[in-house]
Amino acid sequence: MANPETCFAVSENSFTLLAQINIHAMRKKFACFLTVTSLACFLCAQQVQVTLTPDQIKAVTPGWKGERFADGRPKTSDVLLARLRNVSLEEAWGYLRNKGYQNQFEGDWTIIRPDSVMTGRVVTAQYMPLRPDYDSLIKARGKIEKRIGATNSWPIDVLQNGDVYVADSYGKIVDGTLIGDNLGNAIYAHSHTGVIFYGSVRDIEGLEEINGFNGWVKGYDPSYIQQMMLAGINVPIRIGRATVLPGDVVLAKRGGVVFIPAQYLEDLVLNSEFVQLRDAFGHQRLREGKYTPGQIDQQWTDDIRKDFLQWLNEQKICR
Repeated sequence: MANPETCFAVSENSFTLLAQINIHAMRKKFACFLTVTSLACFLCAQQVQVTLTPDQIKAVTPGWKGERFADGRPKTSDVLLARLRNVSLEEAWGYLRNKGYQNQFEGDWTIIRPDSVMTGRVVTAQYMPLRPDYDSLIKARGKIEKRIGATNSWPIDVLQNGDVYVADSYGKIVDGTLIGDNLGNAIYAHSHTGVIFYGSVRDIEGLEEINGFNGWVKGYDPSYIQQMMLAGINVPIRIGRATVLPGDVVLAKRGGVVFIPAQYLEDLVLNSEFVQLRDAFGHQRLREGKYTPGQIDQQWTDDIRKDFLQWLNEQKICR
């Protein structure tokens, strides 16, 4: 029979050896964990993006089946953008609501030229309160991409003719002025349109002197931008009640702005134009006394439909 004291000594030595082996293994696992974590952080830093790639923009706008710009945004028709100017906010809002898009309108703006209309293709920008570590990553990425100037000028370099610069600066007014008249001139030189800012501008008198430039903003302040950072260009953003994607089409009027998914632009315009023609026919026939309000306001009879089609032919409408 083995000596119990010898057995205990062997067991104790085995336990000590096992503990040493476990500690060594844990150290190796921990070192491996630190290496993997450091690598993940490094890769994350390398993957910080100023803007979505063309493929990413295509991925978030899959409804558009037509031509696209090099940056991936839908290339909607200039002709349709011009015709959109005649669409009322109510018609655009109602059409989108019927399609299930109930969060595409924002009102209550300060407008540089309230009596004019602005349409265009959206370039988005997201601003956030300054956080130094993330701001450093964005600026470092900007250097790699050879971006020039302060970060609030970077979205302007993206603009093309017919674009509208739409920025979410979280409603900041004091120290939240995204542009003054210098950047306003640069914006108009690139886009020939204007801006929609959920935030503020400065140099309002200088902006008013830019012939053709317009802006829908939440306020004016003489201060300059500080404690803010650019978080992304051509990324999904929120403008008040509305969700906005790069390549959306905007209709901006005195009453507010509607953001239209690109794939619905043509049908929305055609639908609105048909409604306008239908209303014009009905108003004319009511003035002539040919029909009663009850006949026009309810579903039309076959005779009224035929009359409408004949009336359309007489208008010689070219599209």
